[in-house]
Amino acid sequence: MPSPPQLTPEARAAALEKAGIARRARAELKQQLRLGSINFRELLAKASNDEIIAKIKVLAVLESLPGLGKVKARRVLDEAGVSETRRIQGLGEHQKAKLLGLLDQPKP
Repeated sequence: MPSPPQLTPEARAAALEKAGIARRARAELKQQLRLGSINFRELLAKASNDEIIAKIKVLAVLESLPGLGKVKARRVLDEAGVSETRRIQGLGEHQKAKLLGLLDQPKP
């Protein structure tokens, strides 16, 4: 396996800064989901214009929704036929529709 390319100190610092910005943005978005200030449907709409949102794993998003924990989030993904490693940008139209349908169902 080839070694990764060597970066200049400036390029490394820029890459670290970019990664930090992305991590903070993802954390803020998950917090908004927890608080209910944004829902899954709105997140999907924003993902087409925002690279940071598009690269979030669907499982992490579902786990951040109120009322869904780790087990229920995995169950929803399994019912929708979505891999646990799938990112928002990788969801097909049928998968999005299935997830939205499952999340809009009233809780028993």
